[in-house]
Order: sequence, then C-alpha cells, then structure tokens
Amino acid sequence: MKTSASAWQRLAAAARHTSEKNDDAAPFGFSTRVAALAMAAEQPALRAMVNRLLWRALGAALVLMIFSIAANYSSISLTADGDQDPFDPVAEVLTTS
Repeated sequence: MKTSASAWQRLAAAARHTSEKNDDAAPFGFSTRVAALAMAAEQPALRAMVNRLLWRALGAALVLMIFSIAANYSSISLTADGDQDPFDPVAEVLTTS
C-alpha cells in the first residue's frame, strides 16, 4: 500500500511539471452559460429579500401616515366641525389679484 508521503511526492512532481502558461481566462461561452443558468433558476433568496423589504417599506409608510395625521389633527378637526373656515391658499391668491 502506498504511503501518504509517496502520494505527496507524486502530487508535487505533477505540480512541477505543469505548464508555465497561466491562462486565467474562462472557457469560451462560460459567461453565457452562467447568465442563462442564473436567469433560468428560481431565486427564492432574492424573492424573500424583496418581500422583506416591501413589508418594511409598508410599515414605514403606515408609521409616517399615522404621524402625519396626528400632527395635523387640529386642522383636520376644525374643517370637520365647520366652525371655522380652513385656510385656503388658492382663495387667498385669487382674492388678492
């Protein structure tokens, strides 16, 4: 049975005999195959990430809406009661001209 030292010696000898040409370029058509596989594969991780971001955006929009209603409650309640005329900037501009 061969020892691990002899296996290492064979591996080192094979590494020394490799060609000196360092061709790091991908094979012809590799990028096309990778792009086609990426587009064909279902991407549950991407879908989950977008879904999570959409729920967060919806939550932020709801918080902003509630804050806006609370901040403008006094002017909203005045117009609903009908006691006071609300400030109408368009009417102000038209009456001054």
